[in-house]
Amino acid sequence: MEDQEFWDSDSESLIFEKDRHILYLEMMYQLLPPPYQGQEINRLTLAYFVVSGLDILDALDRIDKDAVINWVLSLQAQPKNDRTFENGQFYGFHGSRSSQFQSNNNGAANLNGSHLASTYCALAILKTVGYDLSLIDSELLLKSMKTLQQPDGCFMPIHTGGETDLRFVFCAAAICSMLKNWSGMDCLKAKEYIRNCQSYDGGFGLIPGSESHGGATYCAVASLKLMGFIEEDLLSNKASSNIINVPLLLDWCLQKQAQEDGGFRGRANKPTDTCYAFWVGGVLRILQADKFIHEKALRGFLLTCQSQYGGFSKFPRLLPDLYHSYYGFCAFSMLKEPGLNPLCVELGMTDIAAIGL
Repeated sequence: MEDQEFWDSDSESLIFEKDRHILYLEMMYQLLPPPYQGQEINRLTLAYFVVSGLDILDALDRIDKDAVINWVLSLQAQPKNDRTFENGQFYGFHGSRSSQFQSNNNGAANLNGSHLASTYCALAILKTVGYDLSLIDSELLLKSMKTLQQPDGCFMPIHTGGETDLRFVFCAAAICSMLKNWSGMDCLKAKEYIRNCQSYDGGFGLIPGSESHGGATYCAVASLKLMGFIEEDLLSNKASSNIINVPLLLDWCLQKQAQEDGGFRGRANKPTDTCYAFWVGGVLRILQADKFIHEKALRGFLLTCQSQYGGFSKFPRLLPDLYHSYYGFCAFSMLKEPGLNPLCVELGMTDIAAIGL
């Protein structure tokens, strides 16, 4: 879907087409197109892009909030017996109905497929539509989540057979932050894991020793921010950090804005891409260094990725997709586009949703 060119460069809009973007997300809310069938197991993540995207566009009135709440809550994993953990399973949220395994014909329960990323998206959706998260059984969720943390401080996303990297440290930190309860993770161990992921060039890899990447760097910095390890005035002369190398990180981030077109790239020598305006630009925002972004150039690049049908594509002049559309909206919110709600960058949702107004 992303590889089809559909318009000429002279048809690019010079303005942010808010109304078209709202219509695009409304369409996705009503019925996902066939190309998304292969992402069925991630339906909750796609819903997060739609619901939070509409919130950024100040258009939450376009959805049935009660219906959204009931659907999300129906995806939470529950133990067969009250407060009984089975084989260290995680009682978070399933990514879709298809991963919500039922008991087989012999009455034996199949594996619980609830996932940290799906749980983050579920709670983010619920906060966005105004659901009171104190109604969630947070003790059950967090106690089972803590079993996912590994001895090195990282997290597995599911209770068995999952990979471990910074994405799931972020998910765990965001879940604890939204639930206002940090009993679900050992923050000091997580901090050490994050420190070990900073590379020689200042960025962060998904695991220790891996190549620096924009998404991994966001997960690292946002997690530290949520856990309270990053000071508000980190760039001031008086502030100091012995947690991470901030000057080297800042240099790495600023090098990712391309001089050629103004967009951000996620790794050295890679093409610019809509989503890194959030992943890398968001890191600069958390560090309070976004004043160093060439905003006019970035805006210009993003508008070349804006679809005439609404939404954003990964690269200029391609069809839009939900993932890049959402992070395009996030980027324009950080650029203070009129009519958009401001963003709580470290949680990936609007300030209004994060505060809970």
